[in-house]
Amino acid sequence: MWRIRVKFEHAGEVIVELIDRNPRTRDAFLEIVPFESRANLWGDEVYFTTPVEVDLENPQEIVAIGDVAYWPPGKAMCLFFGRTPISPSVDEIRPASPVNVFGKIVEGMDVLRRVREGEKLVVEMA
Repeated sequence: MWRIRVKFEHAGEVIVELIDRNPRTRDAFLEIVPFESRANLWGDEVYFTTPVEVDLENPQEIVAIGDVAYWPPGKAMCLFFGRTPISPSVDEIRPASPVNVFGKIVEGMDVLRRVREGEKLVVEMA
């Protein structure tokens, strides 16, 4: 079982357990860590650009709290901790477009509420 850590410059860190649902996406991340980026916010989602380039793989239009996904159009890793601006209701979390879910947040979910736009971060093996 693989775990990665997302360390934010000010907010703290999040531990992500990688899952087998999308092995091409998971393996692409395992090959490029560690890397640095800067946080973007979209509702209750933190996302950031990555060096990964993978096409859609078992894409999902709706995700769950704690899901970690790759968004191909933005080459971005997405951490979902609540509704996005296009979520139609409290119980549905909708990404901007389909994503490849490849992990689940297992520690530090509360950290995501403290992340600031543009905050530096590092993704590394946990």
